[in-house]
Order: sequence, then structure tokens, then C-alpha cells
Amino acid sequence: MQEMTDFDVVVVGAGIGGIYAVHRFRDQGLSVLGLEAAPEVGGVWFHNRYPGARVDVESYDYCYYFSPEIYCEWTWTEKYAAQPEILAYLNFVADKLDIRKHFRFETALAGAQWVPDEARYHLRTSVGDTATCRFLVMATGNLSAARDPHFPGLADFSGEWVQASHWPDRHIELAGRRVGVIGTGSSGVQTISAIADQVGHLTVFQRSPNFSVPAHNGPIDTTLWAQIKQDVKGERAKLLASAGARHMELDPVPAASITPQEQQERLERAWSIGGHGFNRVFTDQSTNQAANDIVSEFVRNKIRSIVHDPGVAELLCPEDHPIGSRRLCVDTDYFATYNRDNVSLVDVRSAPIERITETGIRTADGKEHELDLIIFALGFHAFTGALDAAGIRNESGAAPSDAWAEAPCALLGLMTAGFPNLFILTGPGSPSVLASLTVHNEQNIDWVADCIAYLDATGYSTIVPSEEAQAAWARNVSDAAAPLLRYHVSNYMVHVSRDGGRHFIPYAGGFGTYVEHCDRVARNGYEGFLLK
Repeated sequence: MQEMTDFDVVVVGAGIGGIYAVHRFRDQGLSVLGLEAAPEVGGVWFHNRYPGARVDVESYDYCYYFSPEIYCEWTWTEKYAAQPEILAYLNFVADKLDIRKHFRFETALAGAQWVPDEARYHLRTSVGDTATCRFLVMATGNLSAARDPHFPGLADFSGEWVQASHWPDRHIELAGRRVGVIGTGSSGVQTISAIADQVGHLTVFQRSPNFSVPAHNGPIDTTLWAQIKQDVKGERAKLLASAGARHMELDPVPAASITPQEQQERLERAWSIGGHGFNRVFTDQSTNQAANDIVSEFVRNKIRSIVHDPGVAELLCPEDHPIGSRRLCVDTDYFATYNRDNVSLVDVRSAPIERITETGIRTADGKEHELDLIIFALGFHAFTGALDAAGIRNESGAAPSDAWAEAPCALLGLMTAGFPNLFILTGPGSPSVLASLTVHNEQNIDWVADCIAYLDATGYSTIVPSEEAQAAWARNVSDAAAPLLRYHVSNYMVHVSRDGGRHFIPYAGGFGTYVEHCDRVARNGYEGFLLK
């Protein structure tokens, strides 16, 4: 066991948030230590190496804006960057900022105990080292703790199995093999499209079909990119005031304000552009069922026109949720993949997976699907998974999520009552996954850095939300989500409490409005927080 000494700030995670956080705190003159379980920087983009992995936010927005020099120096090759390019970019930034020396790699946070008499967290790591810090900053992300497969019989399987979210850093043979994919969320959709032409046979096990729209990936929009480069700081200010911290090409109108023909023309144009802009064809499609039905049926008709087999097409058509009420997938020829002779779709809603056998997967209809390789694309323990794994405890021995039985919520999504000096970047109660997480992380980190500077300048040593302010913010988060169709649909953004109450986790009032809330709280001497 090694004593790593006392730090002003310890940052957990070396992904998009952690890289900038270490840089920002160091440049503020604070002593800082970064902890990262992986052997290098990258965060989820270190682990998400599965075939076809790429971002679904345009590359010119999925990058740092705090430095015009860094923004202009890097050259993106695609509209939606693939995992190797994103990882190369994050390594480039880490080298540019010279932040690696502040990180301990292959070192996870295994426990953090708040000691009030010292106003410090006492930390222990996965390798047995210890340290103390005044401020603990969790830059572990919302979607980083993978859901592990818990299927009966998995240990009996004689073939190979991997997880999309923790794809091994080694060659996985696909050619000629019988491959099964379990899961048709974003990572499943990307994997399926990427490997279908490489494998001998691909069997997709689908429980719930998801809406997906084309990426139309290709070269980056050089006109818009050049415009951003001319005034990176100005464009950053625009993003901080925008709804989702990203540039959008569409100018939505209410569905009922135009004719059915004009509605279809708008939808066709949005389909030809592709991407998440499809969530904003009409201003009211996320809140008005009739407007959403128009968009949903348009996509279902696209699926029917693409997939040759009518029965398979209907299985791929989502009927159990409005479009946009779950994460919209962005794909490259996903639905056309099911026209291939070597691709089969298994509906596990009607015939659930019974168990994994020595030779493959057996479903409840008695069929044995023989496989050489199983790929699990099961998603993540959203919002709280990585936080729970860190073993953080307050003076009373409670974990942050212990008080979140009703719903995960932190004041401004940044701090939770009862846990002094613990900051959770893009946490529950922030826009989080509803905004581009690069600019969102920058904004949160700048707020935290300014907060620490304020505390140091005014002689305070601790900051923690008041119960009343946190409860008021939770009501604000709930009110912002109340009109959304998504609020009434089962998805990872909705927490269902033990009494059946539904609670939306992210702040859905718009990123720009959220930034205004954060700025006002800071201007008013961190109103709603208790400073000691």
C-alpha cells in the first residue's frame, strides 16, 4: 500500500470529462490527481471497440470547444467519427495538454470516506494505494457501467462470448462463424450492421424493436466546420445557449400548422439528412401524440419499404413506444441488413431466451440456435452504476444513491445533499444525455472550478446542497419533463420508484436554460448550497 498524499482535487475518469477537468483544475493552481481504471485515456471510447462503434453526434460538435487552438488543429475525417478516430483525438488532446502525468492508470477508485473533522475524503484504490482530497470529482459518465450478461447456462457455452461495451483489445474472429447478437439498442444496431457481411451467419435476438434513422455518414460538413473555426469562442457561446449543445440543420414547426403533404416533404428531407435532427422535425413531436404518430408511422413505412420480408419488417417496426421516447438509433443500412440470406431475426418477446447451452442459445419455443460467438449488447446501468461502484460514503456511511429511492437527482445535477465537496459531472438532474456531452462537461467543469475558487477566496472549506434546494430542483426537473411523451414510456431516463411513481432523471428544460440556472446560482453566492 502506498500513500499518494493529499490533493486539492481528485478526478475519477479519464474520458471526455476527466481530461478537461484535470487540465482546468491544474491550470487554476490546484493540486490534482486523476484515477482511471483503464490503461490509458479515452473513457467509454477506450472500451467501446465493438465493430461499427461510432458517435451519433456530428464530429464538429463532439469535441472540445474550450481551446480554439485545439479545435482548429484537429482534422475530422467523417461526419460521425468512428471509435478509433475518437480515441486518437482524445489521446491527441491529452498529449497537447500534457495531463497524463497527473493520472494513475489501471487504478480505480475503490472507496471514498468523507471525514468531516478534516474536511477531506479518504480514498483507497483498486491497487491498494491511499490518498486524501478536499474535493472529489466524478467524471465517470452516465453510460459507462455495463450491464453484464446473467443468462442461465452461460458458463456451459463452449464457444466465445464478448460484450459490446467492453470489447476485448484483441482480434475477434468473425469470418465464417455463426454469430448471435443479443440486444438491438444503439450498440447492437451498429454492431449488426458492421458484421453482417463478415460472418458466416448472424442471428439477432430482439426483445424490443427500436426506431432507427440513417446516419448518411460521409465527409464532414466543411462549410459549417470552417464557420465554427473562424470563431470557436463565439460558437461555444451559441452552444451554451442552445437546446442541446449542438448545431442542428432543421427548423421545426408544429405538425398541425402545415398540410399532410408538407409534413411528408419535411419528413423526407429529414430522412435524407439523417441523424438526431429527426427528433425535431416538428416542434411538438415529443409532447403531442398525434404529431408523434405522424413521425413514427413515417419511419415504420420506411422500414416496410426497405425490408423485403413483410413478416420480418413488422417485427422490426416499433409499436410499443413513440419515436424519440427511447434513444433514437442512428445507423448505416441497419434495416437492409435483414435482406441478407445469412441474417436471421429471432423475436424473444414471443419466445424468450430460455438458457444458453453448450452449443448456442435455446429459446422458449424449443429451438436451439447453434452459435460459435455470442455478442452481448445489453446497455448500461445508467446514471448511478459507475457512482455506486466507486464506494463513496458520507459521514453516516451512506452512499449517494441510498437517498435516491424515489429518483436519482442532484442539485443542478452536480451535487447531492449529505455529500460535501462531491461533484458529479453531468449527473442526474442535469441535461446529461439530452445534450452533447463534450460542451456539457466543459460547462460543468468550469462551474466546479469557479466554485472551488470562490470557496478558497472566501475562506469556506465545504459546500453541500440544502435538502430544500435539492427538492426544489427535483420539482423543476419533474415539471420540465411532465409534457414529454417519453415520461410515460419505460426507458433508462425514467426511474420508477417502489410506489410506482415515475421520475424523469435528466433535466429536459433545454441546455441553455440549465446553463442560466447554473450561472444564476453562482452569481447569487451559490444559492441553495450550504457553505461552511
